[in-house]
Amino acid sequence: MTSPEFTVDPAPARLTVGIVGAGRVGTALGEALERVGHLVVGCSAVSEDSRHRARTRLPDTQILPVDEVARRAELLILAVPDTELGSIATGLAATGAIAPGKLVAHTSGANGIAVLAPLTACGAVPLAIHPAMTFSGYPEDTDRLASACFGITAADEIGYAVAQALVLELGGEPVHVAEERRTLYHAALAHGSNHLVTLIADAVDALGVALDGPGFPGMDTEPEAAQRVLAPLVTAALENALRRGQGALTGPVARGDLAAVHKHLDVLNEVDPRIAEGYRALSLRSAQRVGAKAELVEFLEGER
Repeated sequence: MTSPEFTVDPAPARLTVGIVGAGRVGTALGEALERVGHLVVGCSAVSEDSRHRARTRLPDTQILPVDEVARRAELLILAVPDTELGSIATGLAATGAIAPGKLVAHTSGANGIAVLAPLTACGAVPLAIHPAMTFSGYPEDTDRLASACFGITAADEIGYAVAQALVLELGGEPVHVAEERRTLYHAALAHGSNHLVTLIADAVDALGVALDGPGFPGMDTEPEAAQRVLAPLVTAALENALRRGQGALTGPVARGDLAAVHKHLDVLNEVDPRIAEGYRALSLRSAQRVGAKAELVEFLEGER
C-alpha cells in the first residue's frame, strides 16, 4: 500500500480537537495531538475507567456530553468500538452539532468513510485514520504512535491531504487504503497481530510444561523461564520474517520432516489438544507455502 502524493503544509494550523470515547486509542491520540500543539477541548467518557483515563492522560480537557464535544471541536475524533460507530454518527447528525467543514475522523480499521455518511450529509469532511498499533492503556501508547503506520481513507484529495498532514505531524506514516479494501486491511492486521498473541501464549504454555521439573543445581525452572527461553527465538523469527518473508521459515515443516511433526503433535496433544490443533493448522499452512511433499501435506490434512 502506498500513499497518494499530496503537497502538505509543513506547519498545519492548530486545531481544536474533540475526542468521543476516552478509551486506549482516543486518549493516546488526544495526548499525541496535544504534544504537537493542537488543543483537546473536550472528550466524552462514560465508564469510571474512561473518566479516570481522561483525567489522567488529558488533565486539562473537559469531560462533556458527546454533542457538546462535537460543537466545540474543529477536528472530531470518534474513537469508539466498531459496533457503536454507525449509531454515534447517526445520533450526532441528529443533534445539529456538525457544522459544514468540520473534520470528522474515526479510528476503526475495518471501516472506511461510508459509516460516516450521516455526518458527511451535514457537510462534514469524513476521514478514516486507523493507527496500525496495539494499545495497552499505558502512557507508552502515545510514544508508539510516532513509529506506527496509519491506514487512511478519505472522500477526495483534500481529505487525503488533511489526513496525511495529521499523521505526519504525529510522526507516523500514512498509507492509503481504498474504501472497498478496509475490511481486508483490517483482517490482515488482526491475523498478524491478534493470532500472534495466541500462538505465543500456546507456545509458552507448552514450554512451561516441558521445563516443569526438579531440574539441576543452578537451573532456572521458575514460571517465567518459558518466556525467557522463547523471547530471543521468537524475536529473531519475527525480524527475519519481516525482512525475508517466507524465506525465513525453518524447522521440521520446512525440512519436510514428517516424523518430527508427528511426534510434536503427539506430545502437544497430551498437554492440550487445542494447542495441538493450532500447531497442526499452522503446520499445514506452512507446508502449503513452502510446497512441502504431498506425504506431509496429506498427513496434516488427515489430522483434522
